[in-house]
Amino acid sequence: MTDLMIGPGTRVTLHFSLTLADGTVLDSNFDRAPAVFDVGDGSLLPGYEQALFGLKAGDEASFDMKPEHGFGQHNPSNIQTMARKDFDPALALEVGLVVSFADANRAELPGVIAAIDGDTVTVDFNHPLAGHEIVFRVAIEAVEAAVTH
Repeated sequence: MTDLMIGPGTRVTLHFSLTLADGTVLDSNFDRAPAVFDVGDGSLLPGYEQALFGLKAGDEASFDMKPEHGFGQHNPSNIQTMARKDFDPALALEVGLVVSFADANRAELPGVIAAIDGDTVTVDFNHPLAGHEIVFRVAIEAVEAAVTH
């Protein structure tokens, strides 16, 4: 085992879990193979990645991640009202359905159907975990120098 600490220029192998404050498990790989990522590669949200800085192989930790360090605060301006006619008529719209839209740059933008009222459909473009505090638990398996190309 090495004493290399997680930081820029490192590759990390870890087990993790994400849970809500009430204990609801959102994601976990403790019962599967560990995840591997290079610090800064975009695999983890920056706030989650920075929480790991200073940990080394063999360390276990748990972090209470505030929304601003994770999926952001719920933003009311990300809720849009659209006409039903703007949707494919073959699409069976229902509350909770995730629909893919294209933003101004043609990038995929998922939205969740929040309400349907006659010919009006309300779509929430906030991340489903926006506004939630998440418990981020990790067990660091290995820390090594990242391979640079």
